Amino acid sequence: MKSWWNHPWRRAAAIAVAAVALWNLFFIVPETESVIVTLFGRPMWTAQEAGFYWKSPFEGLLRFEKRVMVYNPRPSEFLTKDKKNLVLDSDVLWRIQDPTQFLKTVGEVVTAEMRLHDVVWAALAAEIGRVELGDLVSDRTESLRTPEVMGRVVQACRDLAQRQFGIYLVDVQLKRLTFPEQNKKSVFARMRAERERIAKQYRAQGEEQAMKIRAEADKEREVLLARAYREAEEIKGRGDAESTRIYGEAYSRDPQFYKLVRTLDSYRNILDDKTSIILSSDSELLKLLTQGRGKGGTQ
Repeated sequence: MKSWWNHPWRRAAAIAVAAVALWNLFFIVPETESVIVTLFGRPMWTAQEAGFYWKSPFEGLLRFEKRVMVYNPRPSEFLTKDKKNLVLDSDVLWRIQDPTQFLKTVGEVVTAEMRLHDVVWAALAAEIGRVELGDLVSDRTESLRTPEVMGRVVQACRDLAQRQFGIYLVDVQLKRLTFPEQNKKSVFARMRAERERIAKQYRAQGEEQAMKIRAEADKEREVLLARAYREAEEIKGRGDAESTRIYGEAYSRDPQFYKLVRTLDSYRNILDDKTSIILSSDSELLKLLTQGRGKGGTQ
C-alpha cells in the first residue's frame, strides 16, 4: 500500500478524486438564483437564500432564476363590448416564487411562458369584452379605463399563476393597441369624419362669435359716430352763436365800418385779375367803388 501511494501519478489521481468529492459536498447559491437539491431526480429541499450550502455527493442541483423575467406574447385580437375588434400587444413580467411547485407543474421557463400566455389571454379577452372601444381609445384622458382594465387582468392572472404554477405575476403592461389590418381603413375613415364634424362645429361656433363681435363693434361705432356728430353740432352751434354775437357787437359799435369791411370781404372773394362783372348803377357793391364811404369818408 505504501509503495502504491509513493507512486506520483497514483498520488495525484487520489488527490484529484478527493478534491472532486469534497467539491461536490457543497454548493453556492447567488443572489439571483434559487436552488432545488434533488436525489435521483426527486426534489429534497430548496435553498433560496444566497450563501454556501452542504449536500451529499449523490444529490443533484436544479437552479432557477429569481429575477423578474419578461415574456412578450404575440399580438392577439380581442372583441370589445360594442363589437369592435382590437389587436393588443403586451408584455408579461413574472418571476418564480415557489421553485418546488414551479418544478412540479411547469418545470422550465418555456413551458411557464406557454401557461402564462393562456392565462393572460383569457383574462384579457374577458376584461376587454366588458368595456367599449371608447373606454380604451379616447382623446379625453379622464374617460379612459385602460389602467382599471389592466389592473383587473393582473389581479386575476396573479392569483391563478401563483396558486397553480408557483409563479408571481408582477405586471401585464399594454405596449400597443391597434386595429386589425382589414378594419383600419374603415376605422380611420370614421375617425376623419368625426374630426371633420368637430372641426365644422368649431368653425360654426367661431363664425357665430365673429358675427356677434362684428355686430357689437358696428353698434359701438354707430353710437360713437352719433355722439361725435352731436358734440360737433353743439360745438358748431356755440361757434355760430359766438360768431353772431361778435358780428352783432361789431355792427353796433360802427355800422358803416362794419358794412365797409363786409363789402371789402365780398370784393376779395369775388374779384381777381380774371374776373369781369357787370353791375347796375344802383348796386350796393358799385356804390363803394364809385362813391366811397359817404360823408366823412375817404373818396
